[in-house]
Amino acid sequence: MKRSLVGTLGAAFCTAVALTGLTAAPAAADTGTAKSKPAAVAPDFAGTVALSNCSGSLVRMPDSKPGDPGLVLSNGHCLQEGMPEPGEVVTDQPSSRSFTLLKADGSSAGRVSATKISYATMTDTDVSLYELGSTYEQIESRYGIAPLDVEAAHPTQGNAITVVSGYWKETFACSIDGFVPELREDGWTMKDSIRYTPECETKGGTSGSPVIDNASGKVVGVNNTRNENGEECTLNNPCEVDENGEVTVREGIAYGQQTHTLVPCVGEGNKIDLSLPGCALPKP
Repeated sequence: MKRSLVGTLGAAFCTAVALTGLTAAPAAADTGTAKSKPAAVAPDFAGTVALSNCSGSLVRMPDSKPGDPGLVLSNGHCLQEGMPEPGEVVTDQPSSRSFTLLKADGSSAGRVSATKISYATMTDTDVSLYELGSTYEQIESRYGIAPLDVEAAHPTQGNAITVVSGYWKETFACSIDGFVPELREDGWTMKDSIRYTPECETKGGTSGSPVIDNASGKVVGVNNTRNENGEECTLNNPCEVDENGEVTVREGIAYGQQTHTLVPCVGEGNKIDLSLPGCALPKP
């Protein structure tokens, strides 16, 4: 998990740039849920974001409302404060980090800014959720960009997926090859990770990219690592461990972390609540 662009797990020490305050948009008809990006067979860049060394996306949960503060999804190892240690969970920490919000063609729609890190960890998964200082309806009114939907169900083996990198303005198309009981990398262990077929040759800077199911257009994972050199369980060389403890190394193969696990942990107002029923994310 290098702190550079060498290796998909290159952590991002990004300089946060404060965003000038968004003015409230005129009230629109509230359907009860935030508008979301329509499903697309070939996902584009609309709704993704670029960090200085990582990628990410503006996302909504199934019960998010238009007036809720937006959420930006990326990796735990992309925190500008540094990678969480094994067992460490970050919640409700102030942040002024900013993100470049992208249009469908990958050009900049503008910048949005966080108010806090709602949740981040590298234990059992590798995820971060930032809460923004602007709502979904404000963002759509100002920039014309809708959030990506997070799928509430477990992804399906064999489904076609696209890893959409806001950093590189590049997409990586492949399929879900399978799921890994434990993915180990240096001191970190991730559970039920998504293994891609070999066509997704991700690289440094693609960390935090949304993994989008082509058929539904929904986010089913967040891209986070790849075995670069064929080493076993070392930094930038994750290894697979099955239920019997058997270790497998797949040089060149990339992985992502499932995001349906976030859904039960996001309550009213898009607030993280780790005490909600069904929430199994690691707790502080």
